[in-house]
Amino acid sequence: MRASDMPSLSPYDAVLLLSFGGPEKPEDVVPFLRNVTAGRGIPDERLAEVGEHYYHFGGRSPINDQNKALLAALREDLAGRGVDTPVVWGNRNWDPFLTDALRELHDSGARRVLTLVTSAYGSYSGCRQYRENIAASLAALAAEGRELEVDKVRAYFNHPGFVAANVEAVTAAYERLDAAAGDGDSAADADGGRRPRPAAPLVFVTHSIPTPMEVGSGVETAASYSAQHLDVAGLVAQQVGERLGRPVPWELAYCSRSGTPVTPWLEPDVSRTLTALHADGAAAAVVAPIGFISDHMEVIYDLDVEARETADELGLRMERAATVGTAPEFVAGLVDLLLERAATVRGDVPERAAVGALGPWRDVCRPGCCRLRAGVDSGVPAACQAPDDAPAVTRAAV
Repeated sequence: MRASDMPSLSPYDAVLLLSFGGPEKPEDVVPFLRNVTAGRGIPDERLAEVGEHYYHFGGRSPINDQNKALLAALREDLAGRGVDTPVVWGNRNWDPFLTDALRELHDSGARRVLTLVTSAYGSYSGCRQYRENIAASLAALAAEGRELEVDKVRAYFNHPGFVAANVEAVTAAYERLDAAAGDGDSAADADGGRRPRPAAPLVFVTHSIPTPMEVGSGVETAASYSAQHLDVAGLVAQQVGERLGRPVPWELAYCSRSGTPVTPWLEPDVSRTLTALHADGAAAAVVAPIGFISDHMEVIYDLDVEARETADELGLRMERAATVGTAPEFVAGLVDLLLERAATVRGDVPERAAVGALGPWRDVCRPGCCRLRAGVDSGVPAACQAPDDAPAVTRAAV
């Protein structure tokens, strides 16, 4: 039975949309970055340098407005299915802060909350770090006498709604590229006939992470952060090719590398990838930020500014696909995931929709899952996970 056929979020009293957060004005930038880098001892002078990306856009991140739009879309979809469970928004690093959001939920009567994070993939920064923040917030609230139980929706990178929305976005980018070329979807043969235009290469882009984090993301899951992206990228490229009527060559690249130069991070960088494609004869490329769900800073700066500058210098036509944002397929898929988890907790056996080779991700993380470094326990408590002595389970199991 599909979760969407069981429109109830019982036993959950509320849904929390949990995101990264971002500054609203220039004077917020350094304090925001202090929160992001807390405990690393990074001086304000260095934070101000990093903040130039934000200052480039007036010191305001677009992520907050995008979260508000997603929040409204989730509420609308749930209401359309007859579900009146409240949906609120909280952030890890900026107002509205996670602890404040959970406190307000408790004060309004909520005792069990289902969390949806704005990261589709499994990794330390995309999953476990959110769960560590939830654990810290719950501890702070418990010290105030407020007790809450919080669960988290499974990773959704291979949910049909996320994949379908990316297929639509990438297809639209190719259509814009073809329209700009002037010949539609075909080109002239030597004898004057028409043939399908060869597809420009497709570059999928996601946030780079340190190699130790990549290794840690594959422990307990059998599919690392990069493997998750490669599985989804192959699906999207295949379906886009079917839409266009021609094969789409593709590769995966990374953006937003930070940290010391001696620490290895996932490569290749998107700008180097564009340079290599141009050297191989490509006249145009489509760039698809498949690792992100909205056009926040890593997209609008790293792709729309830096990668665009690289493409312009090369003379390479570049069309950037949209992120999934509030695409109807994506939002409906997120609501399906909320309903699926609630049905599972109630003891039902809903269909666990997933596409690709990896299958649906597990609902409850293992204690050793997605650590910062494989085999190294930081000692930081993480919520939304199985007990230390729980038996191993497959990705498809609760």
